[in-house]
Amino acid sequence: MKFGQVEDPSLIDFTLPKDDAKTKEILEKNKSGLQNISVGCAKWNKTDLKGFYPKGTKDELTYYATQFNSIELNATFYSLPSPEQVLTWKEKTPADFKFFPKITNTVSHFRRLINVDDVVTQYATSMLNFGDQLGMVFLQLHDNFKPKDYDRIEKFVKSWPMEIPLAIELRSTEWFEEENFEKVSALFEENNITNIIVDTAGRRDMLHMRLTTDSAFIRYVGANAESDYERLDDWLERIKIWKNQGLKNLYFFVHQNVEKASPLLSAYFIEKLNAEFGTSIVIPKMAESKTLF
Repeated sequence: MKFGQVEDPSLIDFTLPKDDAKTKEILEKNKSGLQNISVGCAKWNKTDLKGFYPKGTKDELTYYATQFNSIELNATFYSLPSPEQVLTWKEKTPADFKFFPKITNTVSHFRRLINVDDVVTQYATSMLNFGDQLGMVFLQLHDNFKPKDYDRIEKFVKSWPMEIPLAIELRSTEWFEEENFEKVSALFEENNITNIIVDTAGRRDMLHMRLTTDSAFIRYVGANAESDYERLDDWLERIKIWKNQGLKNLYFFVHQNVEKASPLLSAYFIEKLNAEFGTSIVIPKMAESKTLF
């Protein structure tokens, strides 16, 4: 994932910002505790995850699902899958495996949320075939989609089929100006939309700490640098705070500028989560010996 890549990550201040006061209010409404932890990569193909698959692996998704409990499914951004394709993916994975598909770029980038009811209906129809294995879908807006088009996002959110959990990623720097961010966060909160947090070196403005539901959807982008591990440690500390406040769902997806290191970072993070929360999430293994740097 090249988004937010910088030439020298050692020059970046990776300190996590303080929590937004509203986040605690949101989380305290959940009385059932932490129910779900999903950690995964963005892709399952051999080309990106070099060294992850054993030689002779015939089906990448089937093997991936033995090592991870979830996938951030970016393939659906480029091509709208048929209901049959969704069923095929589902059948290759165990019942507790979760999919987090990105909404097709026809909606977000080409039509830019205008006259998208037909595509949304097609997309939702396909996604419902994941059944209980659908974690949450997410909409990634282009970085030139700005607050001047707030009415479009408001209409989209209010007409979204709410039987499908939705998260939204905002990328324009203008959304993170205080007045704009408060307005759109309130919209998300009122309509049970999860706002995505992106942690990447070159876009620290996207690293907000405002949760709008009791779910945290975090897209973590490592820089293939030693600091990647320290940043994950910091996230664990923040998640501990949120858990104590009432976090219900943690969805954490690991990206890298060079994706082959994503399973390594995921394994490190999962091991730490298991030790801290007493969970027994499978710790993924690399088939070939690899280092992060």
